[in-house]
Amino acid sequence: MSCSLSLEEFIQRYINDYQTSLGDLPQYYFMGEQSPCCEKIVAEDIASGWQLVVRDNPGKFDNVAAALNLELHSEIDAFYGQYFAAPMLFDSPWGQGELLQVYSEDDFEYLQKNIIGHLMMKQKLKQPLTWFIGVIGDDEQMVTVNNDDSSVWIEVPGEIQSIRLADSLSLFMDELSVVIAPPVMHQSHSPTHYEHPGIIERMKIMWRNLRGRA
Repeated sequence: MSCSLSLEEFIQRYINDYQTSLGDLPQYYFMGEQSPCCEKIVAEDIASGWQLVVRDNPGKFDNVAAALNLELHSEIDAFYGQYFAAPMLFDSPWGQGELLQVYSEDDFEYLQKNIIGHLMMKQKLKQPLTWFIGVIGDDEQMVTVNNDDSSVWIEVPGEIQSIRLADSLSLFMDELSVVIAPPVMHQSHSPTHYEHPGIIERMKIMWRNLRGRA
């Protein structure tokens, strides 16, 4: 099964499990931002139900590849460019985590900026290129994709990929199960305003801490 089909299957299962268990759509704090996934804009401190939306114009990372003069694996477009959806909690044989998705065009641009920062750090450290798709376990562990072969790993910022989870994104997502939990409003512990609530904020904190140790 292709990456995009496995992703769509998991997202639909996520939404269906919420509706079956709670009689409602999964909730997310969009922080007052507009999203095709959400029917209405609400205040920052109110969670909103969301649904999967297929993008009319798929997002691509050609600009990121051109800016860094590198070639990105095509799966990055399949994973991030096909749909609008909110981040999702999951359980797996390796522990619980959060899978990243983008919920708007602006959110997609923020994601690209953060992936550029991640790739630049990998280049600076002279490590194999990876790109993140979520977090797992404690806050220092990312789920990343090896850019050469699209295998999925656990990675700690500043280190090379350490634990191989699956040979492909499709196989990785087939191992995930849905975690049903109340939405959490992510708060920054810094006066800096983060453009993206949730796990992107955690990514920035991890990389900022890494740079502080360098």
